[in-house]
Amino acid sequence: MEKKEDKPTKKKELPVWAKYMGLSFQLFGVIGFGTWFGWWIQQKSEMKFPLWILVFSFLSIILAFYQLWVSMKQDR
Repeated sequence: MEKKEDKPTKKKELPVWAKYMGLSFQLFGVIGFGTWFGWWIQQKSEMKFPLWILVFSFLSIILAFYQLWVSMKQDR
């Protein structure tokens, strides 16, 4: 009887375009949620100046770009 050689299994990875397409939806979700949360707080506070919308939308943009930076750093 012959023994079959075990072939080394390669880790199946996603294509690069699929990874970045998913990342774009993640960025959209983070920025959208941050803006919606700022709008919700703005409605509760009843302020005339849209301070909370600005604060949370800018914070969510910073968070989204940080996630993008970490993801691109891992690709090296």
